[in-house]
Amino acid sequence: MIEKLVSCRLCPRACGINRLAGEIGNCGAGALPKVALACLHQWEEPCLTGKNGAGTVFFSYCNLHCVFCQNKEISQGGEGKEITVKRLAEIFMEQQLRGAASLDLVTPTHFVPQIIEALKLAKTCGLKLPIVYNSNAYENEETIELLRGWVDVFLPDLKYAEEESACRYSEAKGYFPAAAAAIVKMVELVGKPVFEHDVMKKGVIIRHLILPGKVEESKHIVKWIWDNFGNSVYVSLMNQFTPLYRVAEYPEINRRLTTYEYDKVINYAWDLGLRSCFIQEGRTASEKFVPHFDGEGV
Repeated sequence: MIEKLVSCRLCPRACGINRLAGEIGNCGAGALPKVALACLHQWEEPCLTGKNGAGTVFFSYCNLHCVFCQNKEISQGGEGKEITVKRLAEIFMEQQLRGAASLDLVTPTHFVPQIIEALKLAKTCGLKLPIVYNSNAYENEETIELLRGWVDVFLPDLKYAEEESACRYSEAKGYFPAAAAAIVKMVELVGKPVFEHDVMKKGVIIRHLILPGKVEESKHIVKWIWDNFGNSVYVSLMNQFTPLYRVAEYPEINRRLTTYEYDKVINYAWDLGLRSCFIQEGRTASEKFVPHFDGEGV
């Protein structure tokens, strides 16, 4: 599996660099997995957190370059600690011992080979948590296929429907076609949602963060989800956009989302017939929800 790093094409950027020889591609990741935080996290969807929280592992680096990224220190700055695959497997087991409801792998795409090797080790030691693949959806179908039998819940954040938005805000050419194909593959791998004691054991939850001034684009995304999956997947519509990082350089989105904008998308989804949907209430656009990446648990 690690040989996939010799000519890395794990994501649609297809850099083709040899990470095992120390070459660095667009995302910045190297040969070893790099982790910034491993903790019990309460701010995922309720069916992933359970009573104690999701056992979240935040990986460093990212194959997107979102101007509004809340985790910029680790996604763009690469803060974190390089560890061995064996240590990563130990972290997975430690999350289970903490009483986590799930093992939540955040921004995992560029470390898929190392994650699979770590899961092999952890499962021989008794890892039983549902494995959640929490990604930005800028994926290759081939990489998602590698996860067959290893991931139980896919949690893609479908960010854009329009090429202009993807390129302007995330430098992600061809984002929607790649993300759409990847999500179809995710649904193929894990099927319809399965719950046990209100915790999702199998299934797909498609997240979408609504951007200020982009209601029509969000409606396009909701319509695509409905047309392709109906209520056979869950959708999580988020209003938590916070103007952080480089957002001041993009005046058209340099504000919080209004309640009116959010309600328009929610009402549109409801009118289509969407019922398997998580929505957010209250003020979620706050820096207090951004984790403190201090290396805990690494």
